Formats: sequence, C-alpha cells, structure tokens
Amino acid sequence: MSDAETIERLRRIGWRDDALAASGLRLARVVAQHRAGYQLHDGDALFGAQPDGRFLKRGIDPGERPVVGDFVEVADGTPPHIVAVRPRRTVLSRAAAGERYERQLIATNIDYVLVLTGLDGDFNAARIERYLSLTEGSGAQPVVLLSKVDTRDGVAEQIAALRARLPEGTPIHCLNGKDPASVVVLAPYLQPGDSAVLVGSSGAGKSTLTNTLLGSATMATAAVRSHDSRGRHTTTHRALLQLPSGGCLIDTPGMRELKLTGDENLDLFADIEVLAEQCRFADCGHGSEPGCAVQVALDTGELAPGRWRNYLKLHDEREEQAATLEARLRKQRGGRPIEQPRGHRGQRERD
Repeated sequence: MSDAETIERLRRIGWRDDALAASGLRLARVVAQHRAGYQLHDGDALFGAQPDGRFLKRGIDPGERPVVGDFVEVADGTPPHIVAVRPRRTVLSRAAAGERYERQLIATNIDYVLVLTGLDGDFNAARIERYLSLTEGSGAQPVVLLSKVDTRDGVAEQIAALRARLPEGTPIHCLNGKDPASVVVLAPYLQPGDSAVLVGSSGAGKSTLTNTLLGSATMATAAVRSHDSRGRHTTTHRALLQLPSGGCLIDTPGMRELKLTGDENLDLFADIEVLAEQCRFADCGHGSEPGCAVQVALDTGELAPGRWRNYLKLHDEREEQAATLEARLRKQRGGRPIEQPRGHRGQRERD
C-alpha cells in the first residue's frame, strides 16, 4: 500500500498529519484501554496491542502513557506493541480525584467536546460552566447539548438563563437522544475525519445518544433514579467509536468529580474580570469596599449572584491547583521557581 493510500485510510479515524511512522512501524489510533491491554484501529481493522515496557515503569507521568484518542506507533509482533505516542494536537484533561495532584487525560486529538446535560434533575448551570472551563485549554471547541427535551415542559426560561451565563457564540443544542431526526443538529461536529468526545453526568443520556448516532444499540443504557435523575455507570470505560457519518465519537463514563487542573484561564468569566478592573481599588475584595463595580453589578442585576459565586469557587480552586502544580514542578527542577503567582489585583488605588 502506498503512503498516499495509508494516509487516506488514517484520515477515516481522524489523522491530520502527512508524516507516517518510521520504517517497520505502523500508525494506529487508541480506541479503548483495558487492564489486559489496548484496542487499536488502523483505519481498516481493529486489533489488540500491549504497551512497551517503558510505559509500565513506576513513577512515569500518566500523561506520557497512551490514552483513548492517541495516535501511536506500533511494532508488529505477537502481540503487537505500542512503542511511541505521536504528538497530540488537542488534550482534554482534569485533575484526578484525591489529595495527590495528578492530571488525568480524558481524550486526545479531538475537535469538539460535547457537554451533555439532561433538562431534568440533572440540569446544573454551574456544572456546565465547570465543563466549559476545563475545555478552555484543551484546544477543542465546546458544544452544550441539552437532552430529554421530550420529558419536560416550559424549558424556554431554563435555556434562556443558561445562554445568559455562557459566552456569546457558545453552541447550545436541544435534542431528544432517542430520536434520529433530533440528533441531526450534531452533523456539523461529526463530519468525516472529525473527532468529538461526549461528556456528562451518569444518567444524562450519553449512551442513548451514542446508540442513536450509531444506528444500533451498541452501548448499554439504564433508567435514572426518579428523585434526582442520576443514573448508574452503564459506560465503564472510554471508547472511540466510528460513526456512520464518518466522524469519530469518544463516549465516556459519567464524571462525578471535575477538578480543575490549574492551567485554566477562566475566559468563560471574562466579563467578571472586566468588572473587577473597574473597581476603585486594585486590591478590591468585592465586599463592602467603596467603588466596587462588582457589587454595583450584583445590586443592579447585571451580574447574577449564582454566576458570581461559581466564579469565586472556580477561581479559588484554579489558584489552589496552580500553586500545587507549581510546587510539584519546582521540586522536580531542584527548587527553582516556575512562574510568578497568578492574580489580577494590585495593592493601590487605580489611576
């Protein structure tokens, strides 16, 4: 097979480069990871592979190991072995649960992050803002999906309030995940060669939507609890699926904890940052200080209290995670500082 034919074959699974693997190796994409090894796809066929020994060393940064969405170089053998991970063009990650700082990669080489939330008891605007904050630094575009429109009446106000909280231009689509005609709105994000990752809480309808996009009941589904609309983890691992549209979709288990990594800019709240710059004092605490533009905006209704509280929560979490990450990197580099602490406030009255 010629290089041109190989590249065309890889385009089917999201490959964007023109450079192939070194002689004697072949390129494939990670579609699933299990305890027993990896499942890969080379554009033609699915096959199993084991990681090279260096990926199994204790102390290795988890981000260096292959994850779902990666393109990897594979050496043939019995079984084939993953010997290298190709550079990632986009990375969606979160801080892993627990006190020890560790970054967990959710998906790589994706074009879109589809944030799915049910319009039932699952709906939570603050959680959607958290998802979008995590997406900011990934290099992928966030798309908000509101499911279960068939189960609710009078959702217009709910949707309007959400639009007011998100940056202008953020795509928001309402759909019924069981209805093929309804999910047609996702076609622009799942064109041939496109890759998207589907994220959301358990019970939001990710597996139902995935099955509809696939045109078959491939992913297991289950009913949600009536009192809070939460579901069980029917999806137990991340999996990259090829869709009839020609796009690739990574389905993920429900994520109950979404910790920021410390790298986020919180551009989602740029309007609040602009307000803070208008305060009389550069070190304004936005409480009872005179000339506080934030308090004026809260009093007049220009800034919603819930959005302000969520900004403070995410801002403080981001600062804490950034300090933890900086301390870790400083230790790795022999105590040398990495960067100046974050912060936009000074210590004097503005000119």
